[in-house]
Amino acid sequence: MGRGADRYEDYEDRVRSRPNPRGTRPRTKDRPAHEDAVEGRVVGIDRGRYAVLVADRAVTAMKARELARKGIVVGDDVALVGDVSGSADALARIVRVRPRRSVLRRTADDTDPVERVIVANADQLAIVTALADPEPRPRMIDRCLVAAYDAGLSPLLVLTKADLADPAGFLATYQGLAVPAVVTSVDRASATPERLVHGLDQLAAALAGRITVLVGHSGVGKSTLVNELVPGATRSTGRVNVVTGRGRHTSTSAVALPLPEATGGGWVIDTPGVRSFGLAHVAPERIVEFFDDLLPGTDDCPRGCSHDEPECGLDAYVEAGRAGAAGPARLDSLRRLLRARAGEDRSDRD
Repeated sequence: MGRGADRYEDYEDRVRSRPNPRGTRPRTKDRPAHEDAVEGRVVGIDRGRYAVLVADRAVTAMKARELARKGIVVGDDVALVGDVSGSADALARIVRVRPRRSVLRRTADDTDPVERVIVANADQLAIVTALADPEPRPRMIDRCLVAAYDAGLSPLLVLTKADLADPAGFLATYQGLAVPAVVTSVDRASATPERLVHGLDQLAAALAGRITVLVGHSGVGKSTLVNELVPGATRSTGRVNVVTGRGRHTSTSAVALPLPEATGGGWVIDTPGVRSFGLAHVAPERIVEFFDDLLPGTDDCPRGCSHDEPECGLDAYVEAGRAGAAGPARLDSLRRLLRARAGEDRSDRD
């Protein structure tokens, strides 16, 4: 035995170990019941802090540790504990998220497996598009319609800047889908600092008593409409880039605002402008189901038809005029969506 080896004989018997002070604490998966939690609705999110409407006051809250990675979005109904007084230095905790009645989601593109939830618990999707400045993008609208139907939301077309272009031709494209539409315009000759918005009463009536999320490209006028509909709202507005024809992102986060009771109440959720609306979360075979004007034509399709092949029965259906005057354009939109959803067509992102 080498010199000094005896020092390490029976080492494990002589070593001292510090007892674990938690060693006798029984482990449990039980979570606090939080029976005193109060109910609220998430109306805004800013850097990990949630603005929650509790009764008649706004409460700032953080996500409780037990919720782990569970996502919380604008529109969620939640339960809170802690300081719910709503004072400037108060901070509550969100301990529960109620089951969602609806979820509006999108993906970055049509091949991205990661879904991005936009809002929860809305019942109407207002697709806002300008008739000019920037130019309308019908296929973007088609994408939003598919997302609305997939989420179980009622779609509403809101056309702005009708003072710059006639809406008749654009509305005819969607006549076969029977999607309700509201047309607004601005009296640019008004001498008052705040220009009069025509069609605002009709829009308020369409939003009354509902939870409506506004979606559209930047620069189409979403925030302008919100500022007109909600007294005291100060959503940022911006101009369209004259070179690219695109709007500048002025709203940086979604926010839910209550509509006046005088016009029927309800909520409107303003969202940041989007430049793409991926549909990776929608199965390709379901997309044609949302084109009500074309769906009957699939009865003559061969088994397993992709609706984008020579034998597709939709071609004869449209050529016979059974889908209306807008049939060819609608069929083209459907097939572009199907190709984009399959990752074969990148021209449809806008």
